[in-house]
Amino acid sequence: MITIAAPREPAPETRVALVPETVQSLVRRGNRVLVEEGAGQASAHPDSEYAAAGAEVVPAIDLTQVDVLAHVTPLPAGAVTRLKPGAVTIGLAGPYEDVRVAALADAQVTAMSFELLPRTSRAQSMDVLSSQALASGYRCVLEAAIRSPRFFPMAMTAAGTVPPAKVVVLGIGVAGLQAIATARRLGALVSANDIRPDSAEEARSVGATFIEVPLDSGEGTGAGGYARALGDDAASRQREALTPFIADADVLITTAAVPGRRAPQLATAEMVAGMRPGAVVVDLAAANGGNVEGSVAGQDVKVPSARGGGEITIVGLANAPGDLPMDASRLFAKNVDNVLKLVLRDGEIAIDFTDDIVDGMTITHAGVNRLAPAVEAPEATAEPPETTPTQGEAEGGGGPVVDGEAPARTDGTVAADLPAATEEGI
Repeated sequence: MITIAAPREPAPETRVALVPETVQSLVRRGNRVLVEEGAGQASAHPDSEYAAAGAEVVPAIDLTQVDVLAHVTPLPAGAVTRLKPGAVTIGLAGPYEDVRVAALADAQVTAMSFELLPRTSRAQSMDVLSSQALASGYRCVLEAAIRSPRFFPMAMTAAGTVPPAKVVVLGIGVAGLQAIATARRLGALVSANDIRPDSAEEARSVGATFIEVPLDSGEGTGAGGYARALGDDAASRQREALTPFIADADVLITTAAVPGRRAPQLATAEMVAGMRPGAVVVDLAAANGGNVEGSVAGQDVKVPSARGGGEITIVGLANAPGDLPMDASRLFAKNVDNVLKLVLRDGEIAIDFTDDIVDGMTITHAGVNRLAPAVEAPEATAEPPETTPTQGEAEGGGGPVVDGEAPARTDGTVAADLPAATEEGI
């Protein structure tokens, strides 16, 4: 019998790697599931529901007895050293941090990293970065709507007509598409831009007007049809084309980020200052350097409008999926469960490197750092498609993804410069 465990994540993380529904599925398949007390409390999954689903709810997890550890945030060093050799970890592992990966290899742990999941149709059901971006794209629009001094929809009343808010979305990957769809449902007029040629049709498919940028053929597209970093001249042309749209917007949303690499800057301080007083900017990549000059992760920053009088609010979201922890955890847990269906067979752990998903995700095995000497994070400037060069699903967060060369993606929650996790909760 395989023992699978889900710890309480260190604060301020609110998500949990397994939810009662997935626990029930795992137990039904003959596995033993341990859940740390309070693991699902912040995501509205009480201990009683885990117990009813068949889990053993324990005050603390004895990691020496765990065969598979499912986790959301990268594991702290203290937890890694307590895992038994041969144990499997599945989660956001932080593969771009050499010290973290080396510790997993030294512990003889088989570590599987969602950040490196291959971008194939077969892997869609396991794509955490996409599933979490669903929450990110949805949440960022709500954050903007709450802070905006304007209605999003048009209102026709006896007192007069209120025009709809104007929203600009930069980055038409999973999070960007979800942001567009959510803003449209709220009644806003939405314009969007991405440097991938295919992104124009994707934007229009969810109700946005595409902002054309004068780029040469192939200038914004890298290997496999993914976006790539623009040169200085092209980036200047992009900013020039976007400036009037941003200046006319009530809300600007940016979604481009890449794990392990600083997020590309899409909007300068001058561009933001040119917006009208009361405008709101939401930066999903604030935790990784930010797409917007002046954004700060976890804070609202007020900057004066160059139009005279009034301010613009820059919202730096640090963990957008964590602001919707119930459903974000459900999606995360289902992704974990689908990976487990690949690696657990007949009551045994079977790591098959002939499987492209297992091979791509596994960063350490049997004491070997499979990423050695290091993983270089891919370039990106805006969100990449979810599984193919043309974005197939309009989740926007059906995982946070970024426009970048494969396998670049963003979920707005993973960044190389996030502080190391503490021992709390494990």
